[in-house]
Amino acid sequence: MIDSDMLLRAYAFGVFPMAEARDDPELFWIDPEHRGILPLDNFHLPRRLKRTIKAEPFEVRIDTSFRQVMMACAESGEAREGTWINDQIIALYSELFARGHAHSVECWQEGRLVGGLYGVSLGAAFFGESMFSRETDASKVALVYLVARLRFGGFKLLDTQFVTTHLQQFGTIEISRDAYRARLREAVVETADFMRMPQDYGAVEVLQVLSQTS
Repeated sequence: MIDSDMLLRAYAFGVFPMAEARDDPELFWIDPEHRGILPLDNFHLPRRLKRTIKAEPFEVRIDTSFRQVMMACAESGEAREGTWINDQIIALYSELFARGHAHSVECWQEGRLVGGLYGVSLGAAFFGESMFSRETDASKVALVYLVARLRFGGFKLLDTQFVTTHLQQFGTIEISRDAYRARLREAVVETADFMRMPQDYGAVEVLQVLSQTS
């Protein structure tokens, strides 16, 4: 039986769990031969998205509705026919959240949760798990705010698990399993603080963080 301690050990080693489908109760471990990472010091912010950020169409919150974000990510929709997030995944990561090892970045609009993402934090590594969007660019805005928060908090590694066309526009690259594990070993023993960036940072402050060179 997988528990939250086993889950953290697995992340430190470079593997993570998935389910075959939303209604499948079983989990299996994933250890990709090639891994997607988004270099925090080489994040690319598309020009159009930068204009959206400046317009501040969403209120961005941190960790106020973690389980709600997970449930939204678990839903099927037009963009995805199925999902790998089952009830056991939701329970496990909710426990990590209670322990301070999982976080959500949320986009709200007129009191509605319209987009966001969640992931796991371990040392100076952050493992992005899933994102969703109910309004145009909501998940992208959440990702921008995540990267700013990770940079501000001293993180060294943002693991995206896989490379997708959606993530490539931000600078995501693919590296070998061995190269990933080398970076992971260095990152998990360092200290970073996900909550270091003030929660009231708006577009101006976020863009300033992203413009700073490391």
